Amino acid sequence: MPTITIDGTAFTFKEGLTILQVALENGIEIPHYCYHPALSIVANCRICLAEVWAPDPRHDNRLEPIPKLLPTCQAAAGDGQVVYTDSPKAIANQRAVMEYLLINHPVDCPVCDQAGECYLQDYSYQYGRGSSRFREQKIKQPKKDLGPHVLLYMDRCIMCTRCVRFCREITGTGEISVVDRGATSEIDIFPGVALDNELSANVVDLCPVGALLDKEFLFQQRVWFLKRTPSIDGITASGDNIFIEHNGGRIYRIKPRTNMEVNTYWITDEVRFGWTFVHNEDRLTLPAVAGEEPFEAPEAPIAYETAYARVTEALGTAQSIGVLISPMLSCEDAFELARYVSQQEAPVAFAVGPVPFAGADKTFPGGFRVYAEKAPNARGVRRVLEKFSANVLDYDAFVGRLRRGDLSVLLLTGNYPSDWTTKELLEALGERGGRFVVLIDTLATPLADRADVLIPSATWAEKAGTFENAGGRLQAFERAIKPIDYVKSESQIALDLIAAASGSSPAVYDPLATRKQMADLNGLSEFVSEVHLPPADEKIASDMQVVEL
Repeated sequence: MPTITIDGTAFTFKEGLTILQVALENGIEIPHYCYHPALSIVANCRICLAEVWAPDPRHDNRLEPIPKLLPTCQAAAGDGQVVYTDSPKAIANQRAVMEYLLINHPVDCPVCDQAGECYLQDYSYQYGRGSSRFREQKIKQPKKDLGPHVLLYMDRCIMCTRCVRFCREITGTGEISVVDRGATSEIDIFPGVALDNELSANVVDLCPVGALLDKEFLFQQRVWFLKRTPSIDGITASGDNIFIEHNGGRIYRIKPRTNMEVNTYWITDEVRFGWTFVHNEDRLTLPAVAGEEPFEAPEAPIAYETAYARVTEALGTAQSIGVLISPMLSCEDAFELARYVSQQEAPVAFAVGPVPFAGADKTFPGGFRVYAEKAPNARGVRRVLEKFSANVLDYDAFVGRLRRGDLSVLLLTGNYPSDWTTKELLEALGERGGRFVVLIDTLATPLADRADVLIPSATWAEKAGTFENAGGRLQAFERAIKPIDYVKSESQIALDLIAAASGSSPAVYDPLATRKQMADLNGLSEFVSEVHLPPADEKIASDMQVVEL
């Protein structure tokens, strides 16, 4: 394989890579703004220029310097090349570029949302001059509202054009362009065309400085206070890999987590902003039991004890049981609930809850696909339930059985981001006092008023588990925040009910232990061997010098 030497270290590489790509693959940092692996290479920021020596075939392949600095993002790596990013010429260029970029840049760092994750800040510290020689009047640029999710602070823009290339090459919508020339160049949208495609907020992630900002996150939290938890899209069938960023038990934003086999570098706006129901004021927080006075917060243990006793009694005396497992639940939730209900003497009919759809699947020119199916785990829930029953019903067939009146006790689960109850389901259930209904859900809905026993449950961000996406890929996710107030995950509720029925102490839900049980007891070996786990958290070493006193 060909070999290239970068700053004194030799690396082998595959033909076709640029010098910057070879460096990044081997953990060598070369400063860059405009380069992004998913976008075309334009080489316009110029900070990645380096001094390159290459074999000259006209002089017996003798190593000779190329007269000018080369943009490493665009220059092809060649066998035998020697690259210097820390030579006097390269360092002088880095300082010059930083000085040019900062000439008209405002001192907004104390109030900028990008502070703490800004390449301009980092490179100014690493490669800048440390002081400004510019004394003239700065050019002022306007603040612009680009669309429903994105603001542009043009004063901070360094014209890397990542956002422009994203809208041309990835979404194919082309809303953003470069207007004017020279020092008066601006990023702007075409008149009357807002930045409103399904992937629009990805330009905020792409922006290496604080020019493009997320309206919903604006002035909400300093990024160095945020904790980051790897997770999976919990509201659509895409299985997009995400980071949930939170602090003090509250989610502040969701960002894409790079996975080249699933979502590459992007997520939809729907996934990015669809988490707000986690902190909805209508969240259920305490069990409710028909015939009992509403429980107050200090009575939470009594509330659960009463609810579990009523459920145990109802299922223990049932003649037939219907179980509706929501496609919003994890595979582990489905398994624990199905395991609990299968311990009852009455025959059980299992069904998968309603799977929402909106529009049709859509694939963008860049290859990213948006799914019309708005449930993260319909396939995983069915996969698990089929190990307990040879005939797992869909939602319509389940409602049909309710209308025939052959299910005496029902265990229903929701966990949807909005009201999921249908007129057909409510009519089939009838009035309270007839069929006994146990509901495990997150939000207050008309079905919650009909339930004989209501148990609040945790959202996907408040628990750990596994989802199976539309492509059949099993992906584990971790709990980001603790469940609010007194709610529990469906898995923990099932374990509590198993303990209540046997009079033993409840086990604490452990997703790894549950997946092992799924493999050992039900032949679901794929949950041990095929589940894609999130990467281990990478510790970032600080460059702060510590002096002992």
